Amino acid sequence: MFENILNQSATKLLQDDIEKKRFPNSILFSGPSSSGKLSCALETARVLSCANSGEWNCTCLNCRQHKAMVSQNLLICGAGNRTLEIAAAKKTLISQNIQNTKHLEASRYLYLRAVRKLISKFNSVLWNGDDKLSKFSPLLQNIEEGLEKIQPGRILPDDEELRKILDSIEKDCTKLESSFLYSSLPVLQIRNFSSWAHLSSSNGRKVLIIENADLMADSARNALLKILEEPPEDVIFILTTTKRGAILPTILSRVRTYNFFERSPEQQRNVINRIFHYEPDFNDEKEFSSITQFMQSFLTVKPELVKSCAADFFSNVAKGHIPDIPKIISTCASFEPRILFKIFICGIIESQENLKTSAAGSEVSFNVLKQLRTSLNNVEIFNQNPSACLEELARNLMHINYMNDGILKKLA
Repeated sequence: MFENILNQSATKLLQDDIEKKRFPNSILFSGPSSSGKLSCALETARVLSCANSGEWNCTCLNCRQHKAMVSQNLLICGAGNRTLEIAAAKKTLISQNIQNTKHLEASRYLYLRAVRKLISKFNSVLWNGDDKLSKFSPLLQNIEEGLEKIQPGRILPDDEELRKILDSIEKDCTKLESSFLYSSLPVLQIRNFSSWAHLSSSNGRKVLIIENADLMADSARNALLKILEEPPEDVIFILTTTKRGAILPTILSRVRTYNFFERSPEQQRNVINRIFHYEPDFNDEKEFSSITQFMQSFLTVKPELVKSCAADFFSNVAKGHIPDIPKIISTCASFEPRILFKIFICGIIESQENLKTSAAGSEVSFNVLKQLRTSLNNVEIFNQNPSACLEELARNLMHINYMNDGILKKLA
């Protein structure tokens, strides 16, 4: 079990707890982005449902359903960007199909699972009572029809037809994620999955995965805490986060934490090669040193351009000039997907690093970082319009600069 989770010691602890029947009802996977937390959560769900020993090559009904991510005993919710993984998996499937390699079937499963990681978050169980349900249902239907044409057991279409199918699915997935997926887990979905969790299952244990559990408003956190205080029997809750400190202490006290760590550059290159069968060729400027870097290569706007815009934004603020926010919004593709906004904020963080070389500058840096965290939360959690957020951020940074005798200008 857990053979497909590479270079993470947490899997040994998980396997030991499962085999010794001391696995808790509520757990938390904490660690950096792209460290395998969601993949491990899905594998944990499969292992717990397995009718045999939990090995990856098991062919029991539960394992087959979990591998295809169609199990009725699995729910996934929470914020998270999946379109980059879908784009990466799409490139892998097309490449392996053209070359007709031994990895073709694995690439097919990789793609199907990448798409289902997204569409699983639009399960009608979670969206019951939400008026968005009727609006995104046609998109889901289109995606499912496309996936049906490439299901395991079917002969894949020729290269040109396969590309058309995958392009259509990717387009609908992008719209689904950008237009309908909440930036933070809404309280209605928590109430809905609470009702689902209390229904008995005739086919093993239910598993609920909450991705990015730190991205929740207070009302949602309180609702989650209530269900964790009295968890239903035979239901496992798996939370994931990149920011353990942002989760309520009362929630942390009710979960067992398994820590995931940043893999070394060599290990990450190994993951990229084994999972996506990627090998750099003469057209690539450099070999990717991280999974995040590899995924970001599929963004519509290059991260370097976004960070350049961030540097210009900070430079203008430091000089007392109002940044050209409409131009920034246009250049950064309206920050869709939202990960582009996070990259933009990281660019400003890098631009203000030199403040920390003095005591006075360190204090100003603290206030600048506070404003940046607020801006990121406003967009990620409270779904604020990026344009309005940047206007507010510019005013706040200019105020900090004014109150500190124009200290930012020294960095411009």
